[in-house]
Amino acid sequence: VNFCNAMCVSMQAPFYPREAVSKGLKVWHFGLVFGAFEITVFIVSPIIGSYLNKIGVKRTLNLGIGLVGIILILYGCLGLLKSGTVFLALSFVLRIFEACGNSAFLTGSFSAIAREFPTNVASMFALIELFFGIGEIVGPVVGGALYEVGGFTLPFAVMGSILFFSSIFIFFVLPDTPQVDTGDSGEKPSLKKALSKPGILIALFKVGSAAASIGFLQTTLEPHLHDIKPNGVPLTSFQVGALFMVVGGTYGLSLPLWGVLCDSKLTRNSPKYVEVVGAILIALGFMVLGPFKYLPFKKSLASIIAGMTIHGFGLGASVVGGFSDAHKSAIRYGFPDTIDTYGLVSGLWTSVFAFGAFVGPTFGGILYSAVTFRWAIFFIISLELVALVLLAGYLLVDCGNPAPAVDRSISTISEVDEVPAMSGQRPETYGATNNGSIGVTGRSRKFSENIPGSYVASSVARSMARSGFKSAGIGALGSVGRRGGDSDPLLP
Repeated sequence: VNFCNAMCVSMQAPFYPREAVSKGLKVWHFGLVFGAFEITVFIVSPIIGSYLNKIGVKRTLNLGIGLVGIILILYGCLGLLKSGTVFLALSFVLRIFEACGNSAFLTGSFSAIAREFPTNVASMFALIELFFGIGEIVGPVVGGALYEVGGFTLPFAVMGSILFFSSIFIFFVLPDTPQVDTGDSGEKPSLKKALSKPGILIALFKVGSAAASIGFLQTTLEPHLHDIKPNGVPLTSFQVGALFMVVGGTYGLSLPLWGVLCDSKLTRNSPKYVEVVGAILIALGFMVLGPFKYLPFKKSLASIIAGMTIHGFGLGASVVGGFSDAHKSAIRYGFPDTIDTYGLVSGLWTSVFAFGAFVGPTFGGILYSAVTFRWAIFFIISLELVALVLLAGYLLVDCGNPAPAVDRSISTISEVDEVPAMSGQRPETYGATNNGSIGVTGRSRKFSENIPGSYVASSVARSMARSGFKSAGIGALGSVGRRGGDSDPLLP
């Protein structure tokens, strides 16, 4: 499902701008359409996460992916319209509903990962991201081919149908999720409480800055390459797209490594150390892409490839580290180890990624026009330096604090811990303190242990970079999509 979802994210790249231009629309018109997607995800995701336990994980997944499938089919029908104004208005409305469905799908998927794989959260997240990355690469090829065969309607009809039938598959294959009644057994997690915890806020800020970095490149990299002419010939659209695939390739290859490191027990703050590495690599990658004024080389195809490679590794560390860190931090702060917490944190993660994907290309385009790429990169470098300072400060303060009596982060749960002792005493929980008091109730056994069959790990998504749309004849376009939808920041 995640693979197909990623294909739908990226498949529009080769043909949607061309179709919009043919109906008399300008770049900024449908740029607003794609921007509306990210803003909607930013607003809706935390709300869905807060009510995930009441709605149910399976129902959230079903409704989310089914809605996205139906919207895509309707989107294909827009190709039959002649009026550019009507085309734009309906695109705007459908994109907002698509964002709502995608938010539900992603939040439910994230929560299912945390619930079903408590000892390997980061590793499973990395595996799913890998499939998403493959779908991102395959999507434009499939979308372009279907467009050539059947025009604007066929790609949306085919991929929308696949997603809709996937929702039916999920309905019959995944077991129902039992609702966990936290009742009076402890304080329920809340958005306000989560946003008051520095460890969670730092993890979310790092995720947002990483999303902004990839969005920044989508808007500004292609025009930055205009004066690079290997053998005296400007780069083609295919070659520019191949450069973006460098980020996707290194991102995907690095995910298993970052997942293992985040799940390791080397330190109780393993994800934050991974995020530190991510911040350093992203900042270094942008300095090479510039290149920074005092570096001993000039802009060349080799330096661009090197910068994109470094950035891809940093992006992987930031995304996986941020996801794992947000969940582990919540548990360490005493949040109950229930689907309520998983849904809340997953919704926040999805929300800040979408916000970063909106901010990056927006400010990137403005700064590129004002001060050129070489100086505009300091926007992203500054964000990464702020993240680095926050992470370093947190780690220094945390090192001075004694380790809690029971460090019950997600990655340290054992299967034995989930079974009450024969004496009837409940095991210490994530909220346990040194005096043995229990802050919150112990988590119930994983649902996959109560009935045969485990959750099929399904999807998250954040978009990786895609190539410029030269074929549309409107300059460099790019998109930063999140899992089931995308934001295409556009420069004329």
